[in-house]
Amino acid sequence: MQTMDCKGKKIALDDEGYLLNFTEWNEDVACALAEKEGVEELTKDKMDIIKFLREYYKEHKFFPILRAVCKNVHQPKNCITENFMNPVKAWKIAGLPNPGEEVNLFKTWEPLGF
Repeated sequence: MQTMDCKGKKIALDDEGYLLNFTEWNEDVACALAEKEGVEELTKDKMDIIKFLREYYKEHKFFPILRAVCKNVHQPKNCITENFMNPVKAWKIAGLPNPGEEVNLFKTWEPLGF
């Protein structure tokens, strides 16, 4: 387990840098996670994606279809790959739990038209 400092508060992360406690997430934590992941700025478009991922996860406990994310936040169909390079990075910044090996395979795949 590792920790990250965010505005004077220690935030617990797993060994791969995923937030351990879903409820500790806020926009400041998102900014700290983004910096850790090499994402320069969390623009409004990026935050819309992140917030949608969180809401979707709260309801379904699963990773959403990428095109559905972009459609629901009223952005182009490849909004995630344009803003975050890979969807797993967006998932991590959204403070969602480690998705496991199946979803982590996205890290090694080239975008497939998402």
